[in-house]
Amino acid sequence: MDKSRIIFGNKISDKDYRKAVKSKAKYLKRFGDDSSCNYRFSDDIDTVIGRSIGVKNIISSNDGSMLDFEDNAVIVGNIRMGYGHYRISMAIASCANALGYIPYWLDLNSFPESTATKIISYQNDLYSLGSRLSQKFSLFNSLVWEPMNSEGFRKLAYNASDQKNAELMVPLLKNIPKNIPYLATHAWPAQAAIHAGFERVVNVIPDNWPMALHLSEGSIHVVQTPSSYIGYKMLRGMDKHRTLKPMPDDSIYYTGHYVDHELVFNIEHDCNARLDRMNSGKPRRFLLTIGGAGAQQQLFVDIIKHMIPYVKSQKATLLVNVGDHKDAWEAIESKSNCEKNLITTHFDDYDKSVEFAKGADIDGIHVFYNSDIFAAVYLTNELMRVSDVLITKPSELSFYPVPKLMIHRVGGHEAWGAIRSAEVGDGTYECEKIDEICSMLDEMTCNTSIIKKMCENIVTAKEQGIYNGGYEAVKIATQKK
Repeated sequence: MDKSRIIFGNKISDKDYRKAVKSKAKYLKRFGDDSSCNYRFSDDIDTVIGRSIGVKNIISSNDGSMLDFEDNAVIVGNIRMGYGHYRISMAIASCANALGYIPYWLDLNSFPESTATKIISYQNDLYSLGSRLSQKFSLFNSLVWEPMNSEGFRKLAYNASDQKNAELMVPLLKNIPKNIPYLATHAWPAQAAIHAGFERVVNVIPDNWPMALHLSEGSIHVVQTPSSYIGYKMLRGMDKHRTLKPMPDDSIYYTGHYVDHELVFNIEHDCNARLDRMNSGKPRRFLLTIGGAGAQQQLFVDIIKHMIPYVKSQKATLLVNVGDHKDAWEAIESKSNCEKNLITTHFDDYDKSVEFAKGADIDGIHVFYNSDIFAAVYLTNELMRVSDVLITKPSELSFYPVPKLMIHRVGGHEAWGAIRSAEVGDGTYECEKIDEICSMLDEMTCNTSIIKKMCENIVTAKEQGIYNGGYEAVKIATQKK
């Protein structure tokens, strides 16, 4: 069945189908046809996530040999698009490792000679540009970016075009055994795997707002929340002009939040450490993280400016992870007017950064940067465990078991991440204006009640299995048909 013609029993209009076919033809002409290529792979375990959670990174083979997968292998199919899909992939890989499987990391955006990578890189550049522009120009955000991210990607017709484009990604997967359980943290790797003939594909859906962008018919869809389960099951709002047939029961499951094993396992320990620091009068530790697109720089400047008096009086400590965006910190530092003696930089030394973060006493402002993407993303996991509050937009980090202050979203679809966090009680509602953010920062710095309540709610949520989504997704993938 042509997956761009009929999606879960819902026929796509001839107009939208022709548009999907033209989209594929456009990419084929622009990026070339690699269907005759014979991609071969080896693996690399000398990465941060290789050493930490046993991940084998699938890379191009230099000698033409073919990778021999372990018997207990699972593939984590993903793309580098911002940090979100990498972060969820790390959670899945961590849980797979904890369950006794060997996770193989397959980033379809890391083979520059392939048509797949060329398409994904092109789309990623457009998305990153849109994210940054949305933070600079309010009119662009309200008229273009918010509607596209909340309603444009929601349309079933959008999925039809994606399905056609994903057909061009099949050659990259041709030489990988199709009986290996395959978990994808973006729809494109899931769609490509289905087109390539993989037998057991789990499509790990990130967003709490149902969008057809994330559908991959033929795979098993898993979601993080009860509300998104119902929304996706009913294909809610994916066609404004008709009532759509729902997804079959065996196509979608609610699993819980996708969280790394190391974070879930240590929830009680880490929450108790937060309470001990507060009871001892130690500086409140706030973790700020820049996203993969490098957006929200001005908001970070305003937050840091507001917190400098608290840092000077040793009531607060700031941990700032700019990921692999060194230029972002340079811009933030130049605008925040922060005294140099307050700032300590930790650049391109992951192991020393982790060792430092585990120290008993931390004060001042500490800035972390890693040019290696794995270190850049995974370091946030290490810093979360030793932080009292994570300051983040309501993206994939909305679902993590750490007290969170939610700042303004980047794209309308993210709003429902903050809603979920506020309902679970492990984060604030979305604070959209800087005055609202500063008021929350004042309360969290000078009072203990909000953070204590969030810690209680995190422990309760763990007891309820809310953070077990990573384990459950792996279990679904590794079950026999």
